[in-house]
Amino acid sequence: MILPNVERPMSKPTLFQKFIRYYPRWICLSACIGLLCGLASAIFLIALERTTEVREHNPWLLFLMPLGGIIVGCAYHFWGRSVEGGNNLLIDQFHDPKTVIPFRMAPLVLLGTIVTHFFGGSAGREGTAVQMGGSIADQFTHIFKIDRADRRTLLMAGMAGGFGSVFGVPFAGTIFGIEVLAIGRIQFWGVVECAVSAFVAHFVTLACGVHHTAYVHPVVTSFSTLDGVYIVLTGIACGLAARLFVLFVDTISRVSKSIIKLLPLRAAAGGVILSSVYYLFPVVIRYSGLGVPLIVSSLKAPLPIYDWFGKLTMTALTLGTGFKGGEVTPLLFVGSTLGNALSNVFPIALPILASVGFVAVFAGAANTPFACTVMAMELFGPNIWFFGALACFASYAISGHHGIYHTQRVHIPENRYASRTLDMLTLLFHRPKLDDSLYRKEKSNL
Repeated sequence: MILPNVERPMSKPTLFQKFIRYYPRWICLSACIGLLCGLASAIFLIALERTTEVREHNPWLLFLMPLGGIIVGCAYHFWGRSVEGGNNLLIDQFHDPKTVIPFRMAPLVLLGTIVTHFFGGSAGREGTAVQMGGSIADQFTHIFKIDRADRRTLLMAGMAGGFGSVFGVPFAGTIFGIEVLAIGRIQFWGVVECAVSAFVAHFVTLACGVHHTAYVHPVVTSFSTLDGVYIVLTGIACGLAARLFVLFVDTISRVSKSIIKLLPLRAAAGGVILSSVYYLFPVVIRYSGLGVPLIVSSLKAPLPIYDWFGKLTMTALTLGTGFKGGEVTPLLFVGSTLGNALSNVFPIALPILASVGFVAVFAGAANTPFACTVMAMELFGPNIWFFGALACFASYAISGHHGIYHTQRVHIPENRYASRTLDMLTLLFHRPKLDDSLYRKEKSNL
């Protein structure tokens, strides 16, 4: 009897076979992205340091901010309309991939940030590094014919590389790349690529001679329930400060756009306001630029209790009127000085309160409590982890869904603020599908 020739069904590839096929390629891609992100961050940080030195030796540049507004506004009006969304554009392209992000985002945001700091604007550097990383990574879409699903991994790796290298926190950069994209869910399927990119970028930046700020490591010798209550209250205060910052930036941006439609004129008007404030109230000059020296001071000795609000207001005026730069370093300033001020109220050591405030305001504004907890451990030592986690999650729970990244998708209903942290832990290890139905929430939920 002759049996018919029936094809045997192909066996499914094993997990090891999938690993061999997938990860060598993506580790190489992520390493290349990290290399380029590290070089870009090194160039940016060195240029920013030189720019800050020039401005500090020539304080009269503060009164030329209208000229800086015209330069930044014209650059984005004529060449950068398609990339003006910044970090929000990167997150939006992750959720709804349409077109490759133009490479000109990188030089434009670098130029805009340098000009902003040269004339004394109160802005940060994270946004610049993340945007450069995302735009650089997205260029690999053309080179290697990356499909829509895998393009998301490229963007995650680019954002992780930019964040990890600009602050010198590769572990936090890894978590940031997979946490910042959605509220209430971490995309663990890109953790290897983000880790490779973040660590390579970090070491490349160091190899280029960049030295990151060294912060004081607070001494944590004991912990009591009452200490935990004080730390949670500090986190709540930080979450409220994060909400206030977002409210100020959004309100100033909306009002300025309704009054002055043309970006160069709007930024020039913002420059006039900022220069006038510097002239009328010389004390606010301390809030120009990054403000890293004051952050370092806030971890060591008492500062004026109004410093956090002054920095918050000046940064909102700078970014809301069209100048470029990140929000994170100003938020770190706001948090550390707010914690410094709260040391007058709570019987917790000043360095501890300033350290947890440093990360908690950012955690609430960016909806990234895990990344900020890891960031606290990298910058202030592993002993701070419990205090940092308490403050970050308290800030995250009270700050609301609407943060500095407006295009984040919400995976937890708006009316469940009280259970956000529990829901976050429940969804932590959920693995979503890599297709276009990954996120179905509309921006109207924000």
